[in-house]
Amino acid sequence: MLRAISNYLSVPLVCLAAVLLSACCENKSDKEPQLAKPSATISVSDKKSNFFAYLNPMIVKANNEVLAQRTKLLGMQSDLPELTDSQQKYLMELSKTYRVDNKLSPEQQISLLSRKINTIPASLILAQAANESAWGTSRFAREGNNYFGQWCFTKGCGIVPSSRNEGAGHEVASFDTPLDSIKSYIRNLNRHITYKGLRDLRAQALSQGQKPSGELLAKGLIGYSERGEEYVKEIQSMIRYNKLSRFDTGSIEKPAPSI
Repeated sequence: MLRAISNYLSVPLVCLAAVLLSACCENKSDKEPQLAKPSATISVSDKKSNFFAYLNPMIVKANNEVLAQRTKLLGMQSDLPELTDSQQKYLMELSKTYRVDNKLSPEQQISLLSRKINTIPASLILAQAANESAWGTSRFAREGNNYFGQWCFTKGCGIVPSSRNEGAGHEVASFDTPLDSIKSYIRNLNRHITYKGLRDLRAQALSQGQKPSGELLAKGLIGYSERGEEYVKEIQSMIRYNKLSRFDTGSIEKPAPSI
């Protein structure tokens, strides 16, 4: 079980379930899509494909919101050092969300935030979602839309794990929708000190003109699980075996130049 190192920390769930869930084929305009009940007539390959097809549109949406934040952030550079009141307020909100000291100068805040506010490859998100939620069959995915084993620490904030140690106060976070779970996961990777290595790998690849892959950034997940390197290798293997790099079509923006 993972140590409690953030507001929403990921914990490894029990091993993969034997039966995978399939996703519905249609996405109603005003409703979240729902995973369909298991069907013995659908192959494992098709069930995997449905799982990826179900989550990927939400991943694209969550990453697009991150890119919108990034675009607005970098747009402030041309107005430095004099930012408008609304820009200062937005910068303060971003610094709070991504845990950057708002006592730093606006130039320094923007520089630090530009390394944190960026997208996560869909291949990595899909592999971890499949691993942590047992392909959508886990209790936490079914009851709490939690696909990444994220923890919370306020009583009633989520689902109490049946295997929680006596005296422990954490719960597995519950989300209104799977999209909320994805947003929280991306935010966690982008802001927590444990995943600074992942962000450094992303920035280094971009500075060299390369597109960071999910397999590369998985190296920055050493602290995601107490299994450490073994967990990283498992995620990388899932990305390769399921050819998840095909979902990495969204752009990852280059880091802002140092100020």
